[in-house]
Amino acid sequence: MMSPPQYNRQVATIFRSIAERLAAQRANPYRVRAYRKAADSIETLEEDIADVASRQALEEIDGVGRDLADKIEEFLRTGTIQAYEALNTPLPEAVKAWARLPGLSESLVAYLYTRLCITTLTDLEQLVRTHLLRTVPGFSGSEERLLEAIAASQRQPPIRKREEAP
Repeated sequence: MMSPPQYNRQVATIFRSIAERLAAQRANPYRVRAYRKAADSIETLEEDIADVASRQALEEIDGVGRDLADKIEEFLRTGTIQAYEALNTPLPEAVKAWARLPGLSESLVAYLYTRLCITTLTDLEQLVRTHLLRTVPGFSGSEERLLEAIAASQRQPPIRKREEAP
């Protein structure tokens, strides 16, 4: 069997990465599945996806609807997909550190930051105090222990980089 053309591999890889990031953020599972299905179809496509796009037949590919066809066309025009770049933006280091707090995981922290706009420890503390965090799938800890850990983190001075030292 021939390997798929280069653009097909690149688009399939991006779609799989989008699916993984969306899954980590607990996005709609149907959306995650749509990206995976489209990636599978594109990867097994024997024709170059650029040729399919030039005939305006992207939506004939199994699993590719108008939205994903637009993203493929964007990739062919620009070499990237803006939605992918947005998902690829890393979490701030201070936010990533929340995964060390009791009951929080990396994927839960990413969900809180990207989907619920929890951007500070104060926001996180408020979420816990309103008991809304317990309604978020993936929280596995004690609210009391988490509040204690947040309070301890807030008392610690921030670590400064060498170039910031006086």
